[in-house]
Amino acid sequence: MSARLPLSAVLITRDCAGPLRATLESLAFCEEIIAVDSGSTDGTIELLESFGARVIREEWRGFGPQKQFAIEQAAHDWVLCIDSDEIVSEALRVSIERALVQPAYQCYEFPRCNRFLGRYLKHGEGYPDLSLRLFDRRQARWSDDIVHERVITLGGVGLLRGDLLHHSEDTIESYLAKQNRYTTLAAKALVEEGRQVSAGKLLLSPLFRFIKFYLLRAGFLDGLPGLIHILIGCFNSFAKYAKMIEFSRR
Repeated sequence: MSARLPLSAVLITRDCAGPLRATLESLAFCEEIIAVDSGSTDGTIELLESFGARVIREEWRGFGPQKQFAIEQAAHDWVLCIDSDEIVSEALRVSIERALVQPAYQCYEFPRCNRFLGRYLKHGEGYPDLSLRLFDRRQARWSDDIVHERVITLGGVGLLRGDLLHHSEDTIESYLAKQNRYTTLAAKALVEEGRQVSAGKLLLSPLFRFIKFYLLRAGFLDGLPGLIHILIGCFNSFAKYAKMIEFSRR
């Protein structure tokens, strides 16, 4: 393969030592690994350093601002933003390296395959879950959203082959705890924007979500894990709007 542009892998971390080793092993092809840590005490920092990562300690700013701060610390302009429970598959690694030989775009997205209850979900809302994570930081940036952050680009976006493998929380209990935090943050952000919610939205949003992802996008083909995943997702929709009602009445 011809020489390619150098690449910085960028992570934000906090107490994620469990799934992190597999993530770091999949990033061996990157010229550097940058991790912005917001107070880990479980061995995360030591694990990062054992893989040669440069660790920067920074107080939590919210997801979007924290990720933007992280890419600004990288040595190279091309960055691969990855979470501590995600793994770059071999097929995706090959696609990334080929794209960086002579980039046709300044930003690239690729499918993310979510693993839930021991099964990789290939349908419904679990796949392809396209994620824009590879980009030239001079042409894109993370939004300021404290949750459900996104990459804002100045140009077109290319599509790469190969999956980013996402290993969700190990237990239903821990997965629900994470979703509870996310719906709270999302509800607060929407209320602060002045958004309103009606009883119809509260009732119909979970129903439409189920129809779209479980029926129309064949989530039922993912078996029992797929059913549990979409039902939790539907409850998340209900919980987010219910919390909006609560917060707006305080």
